[in-house]
Amino acid sequence: MDQIVQHAVNIFNDFLWSKLLIVLLIAVGLYFTVGTRFLQFRLIGEMLRVIREPKSKTKGSISPFQAFAISMAARVGTGNITGVALAISLGGPGAVFWMWIIAIIGSASSFIESTLAQIYKVKDGAGGYRGGPAYYMEQGLKKRWMGVLFAILITLSFGLVFNAVQSNTITIAFENSFGADRLTIGIIMAVIFAAIIVGGVKRIAKMSELIVVVLAVVYVGAALFIVLANITKLPEVLVLIVKSAFGYEQIAGGTIGAALLNGIKRGLFSNEAGMGSAPNAAATATTSHPAKQGLVQALGVLIDTLVICTSTAFIILFTGAYKQTGLDGIALTQAALGMEMGAWASDFLAIMIFLFAFSTLIGNYYYGETNIEFLKSNRAWVWIYRVAVLAMVIFGSVTSVKLVWDLADLFMGLMVIVNLVAITLLSRKAFAALKDYLKQKRAGLDPVFTKDSIPGLHDVECWDGQNTSSSEAQ
Repeated sequence: MDQIVQHAVNIFNDFLWSKLLIVLLIAVGLYFTVGTRFLQFRLIGEMLRVIREPKSKTKGSISPFQAFAISMAARVGTGNITGVALAISLGGPGAVFWMWIIAIIGSASSFIESTLAQIYKVKDGAGGYRGGPAYYMEQGLKKRWMGVLFAILITLSFGLVFNAVQSNTITIAFENSFGADRLTIGIIMAVIFAAIIVGGVKRIAKMSELIVVVLAVVYVGAALFIVLANITKLPEVLVLIVKSAFGYEQIAGGTIGAALLNGIKRGLFSNEAGMGSAPNAAATATTSHPAKQGLVQALGVLIDTLVICTSTAFIILFTGAYKQTGLDGIALTQAALGMEMGAWASDFLAIMIFLFAFSTLIGNYYYGETNIEFLKSNRAWVWIYRVAVLAMVIFGSVTSVKLVWDLADLFMGLMVIVNLVAITLLSRKAFAALKDYLKQKRAGLDPVFTKDSIPGLHDVECWDGQNTSSSEAQ
């Protein structure tokens, strides 16, 4: 049965990734980059400023940093460690270069989708907000069917398939390091996860804020130690990455295509730019202007890939572990750390990957829940979803590596297509929001947005001016 499913998934993935998505991602990303006047370069300082703004006093509100943390919890996980290792093992060092490119281009896409999520967000009845692609498809495009399709895809992708990827990586890492039984680890993980998700979005935000910051600092610190210990190799590694992305040998051998394909696939899995996932978290923030969350999420894409994914790449390339045969995924990263820092580092990474992936489980779960509530307000469906998520966590803990990653690629590709179509059609609203934001900044104001800020903006629930008073503006 696994072989039949694997064969069918391979056929669909080959069409999606080699013939459609690479062109679509790059073309749309460049369009947004030009449309925002290269925002990912000229507004870095503003991105860093906005993320530090204080939380609103409104009951149930989520601060800009907490919304950022929820989205980073989903971004920062096995994609940064296992995904990068898979990209290098399948596409060579050149895959890292294409990861960088898709992140830089994709940060503009992330700005557009997250700004739109803020514009079209709705009140959740508990003093907070929810929103995302399903909501801007329904309200902005007037296409409920499109929103329903996306809500189903993201629920299946993030809540179920992507969470199976996370549990798969965790259990393999523990099996490699400690000889632990994968099913036992999967069940323990499901029990802990169940206790967290029952607490709702506020508990998710608090857990994400804590886990993501601590883990990112520790992991990047380990990578920095390895780079500094081998600093003389830095020029050699950088040349290797660029040459492998464009070199004559790669062109002759056909591996430049593998570098491009795997770099973009694994980069997108990690940073989620244009996928339509991060906007679900962006919509929860209480903010005075939609462009603020757009800037915050654009920064998240850059940090995820250029800092955290690059940390994994440098660990693997500086140690030369990628040259060993028979290693891929988490096993490759564990071997690289072990070569440089000793056997204890491999075990330490197993613990870290557990926490990294666990934070991702939390973010992934939330994306599914908010879209379940878009489809059906009946809480019974949320509980059915929760049971299904826990079942997939256990399933992923025992199934094969290749199948879960290929399923993730398939659902990710379908999500991206639907979302990119929607945000391209609505992009002028996001461009106008950025223009309004920068106009107010130049006037020395803390930008405040209302539905009148963009001509022709109708049927938005949260921007009548009552939720953006100076006492609550961020």
